[in-house]
Amino acid sequence: MSRLSKVTPEQAEGKTAELYGAIKASLGGVPNLFQGLGTNARALEVFLGIGGGLRGGALSNREQESIALAVAQRNTCDYCLAAHTVLGKMGGLSEAEMLANRQGGSEDQKKNALLKFVGEVVEKKGNVSDETLKAFRAAGYSDAHVGEILLSVVQNIYTNYYNNLNRTEVDFPAAPKL
Repeated sequence: MSRLSKVTPEQAEGKTAELYGAIKASLGGVPNLFQGLGTNARALEVFLGIGGGLRGGALSNREQESIALAVAQRNTCDYCLAAHTVLGKMGGLSEAEMLANRQGGSEDQKKNALLKFVGEVVEKKGNVSDETLKAFRAAGYSDAHVGEILLSVVQNIYTNYYNNLNRTEVDFPAAPKL
């Protein structure tokens, strides 16, 4: 059971109701994470703005979902693992790829370098080794990708920590066990 209050779609007013409308149009409903964040319309708006700002950038949707899975696994966030498994599947990721991403790797060498980079960012709080940075660049990523990758990591850490703190009820099918 969730530990923090939430605003259901029926209770939403003003800016929260407006944001819920956009979420419902995109996802078909308002997942529990957003109902929790809906207690503060500004926090929800900023969070959604980060996600919207990342769409159409240098990272593909598949890369973003792979990052989300890798970060959620490192932060043991069952809610985000479930949600991003559904979103990853919708985005064309195979179950095998998603399981590999959760473990910080990929059969695709470029994405493997990305996820090794992301893993070190999370584990070492940004103190990525020279060797990992070199492999990241050799795989085809540039320094211009770093800002977007860090925003994606931070966005996912935010939801992982929120859901872990709240113990948000998972309203997606559970992610497969590793």
